[in-house]
Amino acid sequence: MSRRLPALYALRAFEAAARHNSFTRAAEDLAITPSAVSRHIRTLEEHFNCRLFQRSGRNLQLTDSALVLLPGVREGFAALELACQSLRGEDEILRLKAPPTLTMRWLLASISRFRHLQPGNEVQLTSAWMDIDRVDFSQEPFDCAVLLSDRPFTGEVESTLLFQEWLIPVGAPRDADLPWNAQRLAKAELLHTTPDRRDWQRWLERMGLIDQVSLRGGQVFDTLELGMVAAARGYGLSVGDLLMVAEDAALGRLSLPWPCAVASGASYYLVWPKARGNGDRLRRLSDFLLAEVAAIELPDVQRLV
Repeated sequence: MSRRLPALYALRAFEAAARHNSFTRAAEDLAITPSAVSRHIRTLEEHFNCRLFQRSGRNLQLTDSALVLLPGVREGFAALELACQSLRGEDEILRLKAPPTLTMRWLLASISRFRHLQPGNEVQLTSAWMDIDRVDFSQEPFDCAVLLSDRPFTGEVESTLLFQEWLIPVGAPRDADLPWNAQRLAKAELLHTTPDRRDWQRWLERMGLIDQVSLRGGQVFDTLELGMVAAARGYGLSVGDLLMVAEDAALGRLSLPWPCAVASGASYYLVWPKARGNGDRLRRLSDFLLAEVAAIELPDVQRLV
């Protein structure tokens, strides 16, 4: 007879604490108290007769024993999740993960129309900030995701390319009143939507202006949305995505002072794991989103690949 396994709830607490490097955040994840997480960890330590975590100040570190245990625990929970997922009915809500700017600028309205026009196809949309768009379907509670990537998705996921990312400067309505050139751009306040300033850098490099316009200074945000809102309110020029600014540009809520869009090399994809049993519903969602993209009237600007 195999050795008795420890309690499943204790293993779940261990996995969450290891993933977050925090008992407090693990407790929030599991909807229990930090003291309960601590008790579950002690249960495991008594079961295995070894320490699993060590504290160094405020930092929580896994011991060598924990590092041996963790991969098997994660694989086990991933297998359980997939096994349970395969038995869920077609009436289950699709859980969709997406970055916040895409959600606010396009996806939220599209998903609302999808739910209205196709009753019974419910989608729960979760907006999550991601410095680099990613999803781990074995660890995160999502059935699908819309992610920005510079290459097609392969392996254990299926994907549909929704639209390419085109970067374009955006500003307040008044910024379109005068013609822009390199000298005026060099004097402008540039707003950056990532700490590495990569969007402005890509645009300036493709336009041949990287040596004429400094990337130093300027307010730094952590989403395209914040940069575009600040630009629309007159705090400087930011970089937006052509599709996501289409509505505001058409309504005059922001301007495109330099009407030239540059391909970033990345695209937005709808992705989902091949192993899930809701492929038909995901393909219906994929087809609907493609039709939504095709219906958008993009601003009439020059595009440079």
